[in-house]
Amino acid sequence: MKNCKWCENKFKAKVTYQIYCSEECREAATKEKIAERYVISRRQKRIGKARKCKNCGNDLSIYNDEPICTFCLINPVEVVKALKKMRIIINDKE
Repeated sequence: MKNCKWCENKFKAKVTYQIYCSEECREAATKEKIAERYVISRRQKRIGKARKCKNCGNDLSIYNDEPICTFCLINPVEVVKALKKMRIIINDKE
C-alpha cells in the first residue's frame, strides 16, 4: 500500500512508480505545478523593472502580485475597529 502524494489516501499501486491514487489526484497535482511555474515565470519577468504602488508610489517587490503595496492594503480604520473588539473580549475574560 502507498500513500497518494495529493490526497494522502492509501491505495494499491498498479505499477511500481505510481504516486497518485486516481486520475483526479494526478490532474489536480499537475494543475497546481503548472500554476506554480506560471507565478515563478511572472516574477522572473519583473526582475529589473520598476513597479510603483498605484496609491502611494512606493516601489513594489517582485513578489507582490497586487498593483498596490501592503501598506496601502491595510485599512487603518479596520485595524482600529479590530483592536477595540479585541480589548472588549480581553476585558470580558478578566
